[in-house]
Amino acid sequence: MDPIEQLSEPPAQQPFDAERVEAAIRELLIGIGENPDREGLAQTPARVAKSYAEIFGGLHQTAKDVLTTTFSLGHDELVVVRDIPIYSTCEHHLLPFHGVGHVGYIPGEDGKITGLSKIARVVDMFSRRPQVQERLTTQIADAMTDILGARGVIVVIECEHLCMSMRGIRKPGSTTLTSVVRGQLRDPATRIEAMSLINGK
Repeated sequence: MDPIEQLSEPPAQQPFDAERVEAAIRELLIGIGENPDREGLAQTPARVAKSYAEIFGGLHQTAKDVLTTTFSLGHDELVVVRDIPIYSTCEHHLLPFHGVGHVGYIPGEDGKITGLSKIARVVDMFSRRPQVQERLTTQIADAMTDILGARGVIVVIECEHLCMSMRGIRKPGSTTLTSVVRGQLRDPATRIEAMSLINGK
């Protein structure tokens, strides 16, 4: 499949099914030894279903839907958006991971740029799926490259994973850094410039 086609099709195989989620959460509560009918939990399946519709809303969106607005400014220099908040869900344990993302790109030959809020929306959309941080980083970079036609892209993500903080090795405060570089930003001098802007130096 063409890369742009992959970014044009939402990954969800079917619409969000709130009733099925509610039933699954009820069974989960029973499975861990709880009483799903007690006062504090009676409405929990419905609440979780409602929150999951939002938390996993990115399964029903595409990058092509988000990156719809461009401006022909003839700009051909680096653009960086820093410290974009990220809240996502680890697909291995269904526990949250959170942190910040930084996205930089060099516009394509046509000089078209996208709205700064659109970059944050792309990060948010890909985050609202069961994810691994490595894939999240790559998906953002691919969207900027394939849909905007950017000549260069850099994406850096730094997150704390609760699957490491509250279970297993239990190392709260540890963070994971991932980066993806595309096109002209592979050039060492340009990459140094981008990292300097990202780091605020």
